[in-house]
Amino acid sequence: MPGGGGEDVVTARADYSELDRPDAPVRIRLSSTALKVRNVGDPATAREVEVTYERGGALHTARATAAVLACWNCMIPYLCPEMPARQRDALHSLVKTPLVYTTVALRNWRAFKALGVAEVYAPGSYHDSVHLNSAVDIGSHISVRSPDEPIPVRMTRVPCAPGLDPRSQFRAGRGELLATSFETFERNIRDQLARVLAPGGFDPAADIIGITVNRWPHGYAYEYNPLFDPDWDEPDQPHVLGRAPFGRIVIANSDSGPGAYTDVAIDQAWRATGEALAIAG
Repeated sequence: MPGGGGEDVVTARADYSELDRPDAPVRIRLSSTALKVRNVGDPATAREVEVTYERGGALHTARATAAVLACWNCMIPYLCPEMPARQRDALHSLVKTPLVYTTVALRNWRAFKALGVAEVYAPGSYHDSVHLNSAVDIGSHISVRSPDEPIPVRMTRVPCAPGLDPRSQFRAGRGELLATSFETFERNIRDQLARVLAPGGFDPAADIIGITVNRWPHGYAYEYNPLFDPDWDEPDQPHVLGRAPFGRIVIANSDSGPGAYTDVAIDQAWRATGEALAIAG
């Protein structure tokens, strides 16, 4: 990133080619999907781990003394089918909460001003909340102040299937996201904003100038729910069983916490990196 601090980053353009330089001690390879990760030989005595990945329509392999899988833990059994059955089952149970963040660009926010609201919660509606973009000035980025100016609005949705246990609800919600068209989202967005903001003079046909729907079938890490989950002893908790090193393969991600937040992901990365260094010697 050009510049010298956080304030410069906000309006800067990233140069992603710098992430994968041949002369760099750390390289990040973008647009490369891991398909298989295996210990080279018996996991108990293996000296290397091999990763097969796809990039640009071709398969490639890379070898190392250890590998950290920081992906969605539920997918690891597909990448490492040689894992013990109990560990695979534990990883499969770490189902993420599906999540949708919708951004709607408005020509102005006069209706919010007229109604005297900045955010609206709507339990049971297609989107459960509507948030006017916060006024935050960082570096050369200056937020709008006048209700006559264009502004983004964020709407959130957690698709689920009431009546099922949480894991089943999340799986059903993931299926719904994969099957829902953009037209369905747009129709519900326009309808909901019209019903919420019409008393303030909002007209969806005139005031909406753009819609972006960001859907994460794998949104937040699963957190245990005492209403549905057993009171496991710690060694038997699925995230503990699932994150156990497998030969020279170690496991991170917030799923291994289990918690849905950045601090959990950082803690798990620290743990897994330490395990990898110990294995590599």
